[in-house]
Amino acid sequence: MTTTRLVAGIDEAGRGPLAGPVVAAAVVFRPGCTVGGLGDSKALSEARREKLLPLIHAAAFVGVGIAEPEEIDRINILQATMIAMCRALWALPVRPDRALIDGNRVPDRLDCAGEAIVGGDASIPEISAASIVAKTLRDDLMRRADLRWPGYGFAAHKGYGTAAHMSAIAENGPCPIHRLSFAPISQRALGLTPR
Repeated sequence: MTTTRLVAGIDEAGRGPLAGPVVAAAVVFRPGCTVGGLGDSKALSEARREKLLPLIHAAAFVGVGIAEPEEIDRINILQATMIAMCRALWALPVRPDRALIDGNRVPDRLDCAGEAIVGGDASIPEISAASIVAKTLRDDLMRRADLRWPGYGFAAHKGYGTAAHMSAIAENGPCPIHRLSFAPISQRALGLTPR
């Protein structure tokens, strides 16, 4: 008798922005379940991601891990991303036998075997699903942040360093969800002009 081996896909959203958390998701499809039309969340429209999200939740076990801006500033974005990925895996209601991680690095503290796959969000269904979950959740968090801290345009740019965002920071200064350790923010705090 063979035992079904559970595989988790892990991906994150929000490594590059100047504001907001980094969000990771881990997805394990239930045996015999799948979702069609998956892909790298960045290549899918917001409407398509929103349509796929409930299908993923219906077909899979999902865990989410978040690292907030204060933690990012304290330990750096790479380490915060690795911790968020571990938290997503730990939040799963099942224990996978193996984790497939989008990118070129496996977090140190996984409690199962891990493999990094560059471009996995476009080719591995579990990672694609995790990419969609993480991106959709982070976008929602940034829309909520826009209501709490109006004037920065978080709902539109999701914290990325667009010209409008940089202009808002110059006018208003950083708010509590800005990553103060990121150069464009720290340089402005010191009165320097970022290159």
